[in-house]
Amino acid sequence: MTHVFVAPHPDDIALSCGGLIASLRDLGQTVTILTVYSGGGSSTGNGGRPMTEYQRAALGFGNKANWPLTEAFRRDNIAPDYEVTTPVGGPPPWQADPEKLDVTQQRANTQARQFWQRAAWTRSANITNAEADDRPIADSLGGQGSLVPINFDALDAMERRKLEEERYAFFIEGSVIFLDLPDAVYRGYEGDQQLLGAVREDDLPPYDLLRSEILRLEPQKVYFPLAVGGHVDHQLCREVGLSLLAEGRRWVMPAPPFVGRLSFYEDFPYAWWRDFSGPGRDGLDMDLPAGVTLEPQYADITDEMDRKAAGIQLYSSQLPRLFDSDQGLLDDLAGYHARIALAGGISGYAERYWSTVKP
Repeated sequence: MTHVFVAPHPDDIALSCGGLIASLRDLGQTVTILTVYSGGGSSTGNGGRPMTEYQRAALGFGNKANWPLTEAFRRDNIAPDYEVTTPVGGPPPWQADPEKLDVTQQRANTQARQFWQRAAWTRSANITNAEADDRPIADSLGGQGSLVPINFDALDAMERRKLEEERYAFFIEGSVIFLDLPDAVYRGYEGDQQLLGAVREDDLPPYDLLRSEILRLEPQKVYFPLAVGGHVDHQLCREVGLSLLAEGRRWVMPAPPFVGRLSFYEDFPYAWWRDFSGPGRDGLDMDLPAGVTLEPQYADITDEMDRKAAGIQLYSSQLPRLFDSDQGLLDDLAGYHARIALAGGISGYAERYWSTVKP
């Protein structure tokens, strides 16, 4: 079962849905994050136009990787079925000709680069399964990604946030797709009053782009933000979700009905700061299609709270701005999710999602 989470920015899904995602991955279900406004000042976001195949490959589109538990698949834990005795003065019987082996290794390196350049991180090819300085066994190393050191100080703000999003995807053993549309601050919005205010008339929701990616991934469940807090990028993503709900049936390549498979998540920490109690209240009005209502669904995340906090802590660039400290993060998580659990009659901690239904 595939679940697609639409993130206006890097970190939104970890903050709002990290508990549910941990539960889904425990069940072996596939999770993909669609990060929409991940572009920086130099990004044009393609102006909403369809991307070329080269752009799709370079941005990691098509990555639907379902990552296994790393330790369970470490190759150095696998013993040979049969012991091999090396002849005196000669190579073992299974060893290939050195020159042919080098050619094979070069081809493996080329294929690995071509494959992993389409994903969010890279691994080295090693056909011999023997450790070497230039070819370590990638899955015996802690952490993720390329072996090349990263100079965080040299990254601009959006590049760092995307890197943090990639690390979160590795942490949850899911996948991430960056649409790279420019963030609101690069589209002319200035100051909190504009960022948390009304969307400009010429700033249209990325409906076609998001719709095509969601349909390509063929999810059974899709999650959009409620836009609690009113950030314009969150509002635009929510509008795409509402438009999908209002879609009529088409004769040519009809999409599956989204009512019943589309849910809205509460944007944390905005929902905590505003003591949010639900759509239609607290100043959040949604223009739902006729005959569609929202029904609260509660996810018990009591056992996943530590994992949710650990995932959020990967976004080191955002923590001081949002929570002041790690302890502030833990306090806010506990307070908010305990309040949601109380509303849902759950003992412990919970996240709340608003499912679309037809009465």
